[in-house]
Amino acid sequence: MDPDGRTLASRSSQSDSGASPRASRAPAVDIHAHYYPEAYLDLFNEEGKRFGAESHRSPQGFYYKVPASVGVPNAGSASRPFPVKFIDLKQRIEDMDRQGVGMQALSLTLPMVYWGDAEFDHKLARAWNDAASAAHQNYPTRFVGLLTLPMLYPDRAVDELNRAAGLPGMRGVYLGTNINSKDLDDPLFEPIWTRIEKLSLPVFLHPIQTVGGERLRPYYLANLLGNPMDTAIAACHLIFGGVLDRHPSLEITLPHGGGALPILIGRIDHGWKVRPEARNLPQAPSTYLARFTYDTIVHSRQIMEFILREAGAERVMLGSDYCFDMGYERPVEFLDQIELSSAQRALILGGNAARLLKL
Repeated sequence: MDPDGRTLASRSSQSDSGASPRASRAPAVDIHAHYYPEAYLDLFNEEGKRFGAESHRSPQGFYYKVPASVGVPNAGSASRPFPVKFIDLKQRIEDMDRQGVGMQALSLTLPMVYWGDAEFDHKLARAWNDAASAAHQNYPTRFVGLLTLPMLYPDRAVDELNRAAGLPGMRGVYLGTNINSKDLDDPLFEPIWTRIEKLSLPVFLHPIQTVGGERLRPYYLANLLGNPMDTAIAACHLIFGGVLDRHPSLEITLPHGGGALPILIGRIDHGWKVRPEARNLPQAPSTYLARFTYDTIVHSRQIMEFILREAGAERVMLGSDYCFDMGYERPVEFLDQIELSSAQRALILGGNAARLLKL
């Protein structure tokens, strides 16, 4: 096996123990896969302690602590240990080979880069972007990167966007569903949206600082319910706030199958018809479903089939949430239970991602 993936096509056509024959027919692109490079975590200890952040390694994995305002479960105290394969690219590639995944689009998740001051947030973003580009350069057929930005400081965000967009392997932008509780239609972000659109970079969202507060602390509800609800809230701000109308070329991917948005779109359309607060749109909210793309992380055959009917296979892409327990250990195999034509399956496995990420 070539660790740099140069035998990707031949290797991914081979079945492995646990992989279904259907799952192994073609290379797949995972557009929802998280990465914590050491250079990013090292900044927690080098400069992050003044914000209450730190990180360390142990035989059990790695830990980090960030300010409670970030919205990470148990923030303010050390996190549960995260497996080293979040950091170690060789371990990650071994997992990808078992999954039948040819390429991952690497992204940062919580705690993101919205919790320091202007200089520190910018340093965090630079460290992550440089490391993601380095991962691509070391394994050019296995990884591309989705850059992160210090969004609370638009001048710095645009500067970093211009810089990081030119790094090898950087193919999109990764943002929280809100930015330190500021919604994505906030005027603060308008120059950033303008520049992203100009650069023709796709945008991928991920829940952060989800709704619900204390009521969602038990039972992991902040994730089980908060993540899909915050995705729907972010999408509605992009729709009702006019971001999608002002930037008609923006392409935005919603995680977790669009969260609650597809299921609630009938109710949202009805509100647009009868409520004056929602009448600012030139067309029904449901027409904007075609402005988004969606990943496959829904954990339900019926829900995936519903999303495919509503959005079409040309707007759905493979995702795993690597390597969190709320994701898929076998993302390709999830599609085996869905009735798909060979053309639809090829689009979801990699064709749509290849178009969006310009692979």
